[in-house]
Amino acid sequence: MHTELFKEFMFEAAHHLPHVSKGHKCGRLHGHSYHVRIYVTGEVNPYTGWIIDFAEIKIAFKPLYDRLDHYYLNDIKGLENPTSEVLAKWIWEQLLPELPCLSKIMIKETCTAGCIYTGD
Repeated sequence: MHTELFKEFMFEAAHHLPHVSKGHKCGRLHGHSYHVRIYVTGEVNPYTGWIIDFAEIKIAFKPLYDRLDHYYLNDIKGLENPTSEVLAKWIWEQLLPELPCLSKIMIKETCTAGCIYTGD
């Protein structure tokens, strides 16, 4: 049985977007309550009944959470222009070695706006 599952995380962080037009509101320092949804896909193990233990996803994301939560994203290497798209790809690149079954990263920076990254 091929299945996709997800684990969701939340963190708070500040940023500004350095490449927006002059006067754009996102060019000013501001913060978001980010929601990150990490998707994995694979065959369900007939013995355990799962693809992966949710705890493994949590363990893999913990070092990233510790680098992101309550930090200024622009100061993190690779996130100098921390759009949702850039953040999703950055998380993907950090997680893939730990979670080879990774299939998607979803970022929501507001209740109504976000992106989904599925790799290159």
